[in-house]
This record gives sequence, structure tokens and C-alpha cells, in this order.
Amino acid sequence: MLNGFFQETMLGNTVEDYLIFVAIFLTGVSVIFVLKKIILHRLKAWSQRTSTTIDDFLIGIFEKKLIPLLYLGVLYLSFDSLTLNPSIRKFIEITVIVVLTYVGLHLISALISYSIETYWMKKEADTGRRRSLAGIITILKVVVWGIGITFLLDNLGFRISTVVAGLGIGGIAVALAAQTILGDLFSYFVIFFDRPFEIGDFIIIDNYLGTIEYIGIKTTRVRSLGGEQLIFSNTDLTNARLRNYKRMEKRRVVFRIGVVYQTPTAQLKEIPGIIRNSIESVRDTVFDRAHFASYGDFSLIFEAVYYVLSSDYNKYMDSQQEINFTIKEEFERRGIEFAYPTQTVYLEKAETGWLAASETEKENK
Repeated sequence: MLNGFFQETMLGNTVEDYLIFVAIFLTGVSVIFVLKKIILHRLKAWSQRTSTTIDDFLIGIFEKKLIPLLYLGVLYLSFDSLTLNPSIRKFIEITVIVVLTYVGLHLISALISYSIETYWMKKEADTGRRRSLAGIITILKVVVWGIGITFLLDNLGFRISTVVAGLGIGGIAVALAAQTILGDLFSYFVIFFDRPFEIGDFIIIDNYLGTIEYIGIKTTRVRSLGGEQLIFSNTDLTNARLRNYKRMEKRRVVFRIGVVYQTPTAQLKEIPGIIRNSIESVRDTVFDRAHFASYGDFSLIFEAVYYVLSSDYNKYMDSQQEINFTIKEEFERRGIEFAYPTQTVYLEKAETGWLAASETEKENK
């Protein structure tokens, strides 16, 4: 009698089939529960004691993505033991394919994000760099999801070749219409990988100068010295001759001073030493040279070269100001005169009257 009960049929399946269905489902759920509570718990405890992050990432992926997938697999195996209506079986298969695709794309996206962030953040942990990475990761995720959905539709029986052909023709039209945007997008990749500048760098582009505030997929924003925000397309920046002062390790400074022609030779020979001592007395400067360079039209010209060990413009101006003060103090103490615009008129009496000749001396400032 009991055997007859097990052989009774409901909706195309016997009671025994339903019991097998329940047994498979409960067994699978129990195994997953044990796996989650015991093994996964121990793996989490182990990962917390390690210094690497890859184990934390893999355990998180397993818990959030693969455990739900295992439940789905158990449910699918359970239903597979039953005799189902073809429409219901088709619905279950489509559901499994969609879920598998969804979980797989999430897994690939997570792997891409983790790999890129881990690789680049090892090089430098910069907030500006992380914001740029977010744009790269978003683009890659869109590509991955687009390819994944295309394959999904193909597996579901849609004629993707026709759709792709239509998209190809439309894509050409869109590409022609949006070639400027695509150019800026490729320039964004160039800026990210080639790194001609980064957020916080002080740059000069033609007649514009300022500090990089934001690097976007299409535009880069620069805060000028006047306070306004300058917006450049990425293509303009990659095609421009750009000067990046943030990466200047030291600043080379050349300056000239002029003294009057009446300065005695003995004092002229002292001037290079005065300039050298004035430069060496200032912190974070390196003296290079100082010479009596040339005879100017109205002054004797000395040229000096030194280095400021900083890229900061204010630091350079402070150093130059201190050097100028020291040189002037030494010149005043020794009685050396700076050249400045003068005019001397010579009068000479001749038989025909007075002749006048003039000579102009001026300072090369």
C-alpha cells in the first residue's frame, strides 16, 4: 500500500519524484549552510590575520556572488529530477542563463575593479588618481556589460547578427557625429597612462596658467591664478605644448646688473665675488657662476646664474629679493654705483663758435 502511495501521479510526477526533489533540495541547502557557517567562517578568520587583500577580496566574492549561485544550482538540480512541462522547463533554463550571466558579469566587473585599483594604488595612493581610475573602471564595466548582454541575447535565440549589423551602420554614423567626444575620450586614456600632469600640478598652456583641479572623461578643469575656472578639452591638452612647473625639481635663475663706466677696475674685479657671496648666503640656493659679461651701450654688465632648490615661485622671489638687498648693501658700502640713464653734454669753443657733443649712458635694467 505504501508502495502504491509513492507511485501516485500528480502533474506528471509521482510522489516518489517529489520526495526526491525535496531530498535533493534539502541536502544541497544543508551542504551550503555548513559550507557557509563553518568553512567560510574559518576562512574569514584566517584572512583577517594576513596582510594581503586578495584573500579578503576572494572570500567576499565567494560569499556575495557564489553562495547565491550555489543555491540556484541546487534548485535547478532539484527541478531537473522532475518531469516538467516544456514551457516551464524552458522558463527555468532561461532564468538560470540570465542569472548566471548577471552573476558572471558582476564577478568580471569586480575582478577588473580590484585588479586595476590594486595595481595602480600600489604605485601611488592619490585621491586624484583614484578619481581618474573611477572613470576608467566605469568605461570598462560598460564594455563588459555590453558584450555580456550581447552574448546573452544570442544564447536566448535572438538574431544578434542582424542587430550587430544595424548597430555597425548606426555606429559609423554616431562615430562621425561624435568624433570630437571620442577624441577627448582617447585623450583621457593618454592623460591617464602617460601622465603629463596630475591633479594639483601647476601648468602653463599658451597664455593660460593655473592648477589642475579635475580630470574628466571629456574635459579637464584648471583653476587660474585669477580665481576663475578654465575648462579645456582633453584633446586640446594632449595636442598643446604644455609646461608643468610642479615637476620642476629646481629653478634656474639668470639675472644681470649694470654698473657705471667710471667704476675702477679693482672694484669691477670684486663684483663677481660679491654676487657669489650674496647668493651663497641665502638658504636653498646653489651658486653657478658670475661674470663681467659685456660692455653695454651705457653700462658695464655683469651676469649671474644660480639655482633655487624648489619649484615654488614664491620661494624663488623671496630668494631673489634677499640677494638683491645683499648686493645693494655691499655696493653702497664699497661705493660702487649702479648704472642708470644719464646724459652728458660737452661744450667746446672753436673758431666758428661753440660745438656741442652729447653722450648718453643708461642702465640695462
